Amino acid sequence: MVLEGDLGFVPGQVRVGRFSAGVTGNLGAMAFELVSLTPAQALGIPVALVGSVFLALGAQFQHRGVSKGQSEERPDTKAGLNLKALLALVRRPVWVAGTLMLGLAVVLQLFSLYLAPLTVVQPLGALALVITAVLNARATGTKLSVPTIRAVAFCVGGIGLFVSVAALTTTTVPIHDAQLIIVLILLGAVLTILAFSFGFFRSKFSTLLYILAAGVLFGFVATLAKVVIDRVHTLIAFGFHYEPGDGLTFVCVAGLIAAALTGSYFVQSAYSSGPPDLVVAGLTVIDPLIGVSIGIAVLGEASSAPPRAAPVFLLAGALAVYGVFQLSTRHPPASPS
Repeated sequence: MVLEGDLGFVPGQVRVGRFSAGVTGNLGAMAFELVSLTPAQALGIPVALVGSVFLALGAQFQHRGVSKGQSEERPDTKAGLNLKALLALVRRPVWVAGTLMLGLAVVLQLFSLYLAPLTVVQPLGALALVITAVLNARATGTKLSVPTIRAVAFCVGGIGLFVSVAALTTTTVPIHDAQLIIVLILLGAVLTILAFSFGFFRSKFSTLLYILAAGVLFGFVATLAKVVIDRVHTLIAFGFHYEPGDGLTFVCVAGLIAAALTGSYFVQSAYSSGPPDLVVAGLTVIDPLIGVSIGIAVLGEASSAPPRAAPVFLLAGALAVYGVFQLSTRHPPASPS
């Protein structure tokens, strides 16, 4: 089963041809080929950026809703939210508003995944951390310090470099059964490990552990969403023709729902024991790291990238991770009001 049609020439696509530079001496000659995005795929970048804005706003509002409940009754936040606390959230307008914003952010992210490769869209979510840092500063009446501004610069610079290289060297490729099976096996293993760990060591879970678990799961959510979206795109373009391997698509949908629900619970539990910028900081590091790693290692979205693009990816990722880490360690105290 192939989840996309022929990847030949697309009308309106602009390709940067092979570039070569002859250099005398021991340097020899260099040659590489860059792959550009179509205009429709490039539209996925601003769509993802708008989604990041709603992600930041939704995180702020949801954290306020969870914090209000925590101020009324103080359960063991390390043990996560219980059923009563979860049901109480839906009765708080501020939490519902945040959920609607996050829902819109998810829709925009899915649309951006429909338009552009995973490796281009996924890292843009890290910009939500920058917005969250600014919102927290305004909410707490504090000014962004020089170290915080420097961290923002590292984050934006790293993400900008990463996306620029990804836009030139990655492309959407056909996804085969073997790749889907690998992704689903990895997700099954992650869910099993998390279920075992949470069942036996729930009282020892910290905010960072909740963030780590949620980030890993949402990385899989983005990957499986891309698979399902590509499959729907294929059905629209070529019509429905059932093949034995198409059953994997339904397994992907089930895995996506399981990962999204479990990850959402971990996020709410993280809000109950930590500030929103710390939660967003962790998610915007781990989520893109998992999603892009799967996109490159399993789905082969960077198969057309020249070898010298790898160190640029690593450098850009390191800059963004450093900036996000610095932001997460300098967050102002969150206000529950």
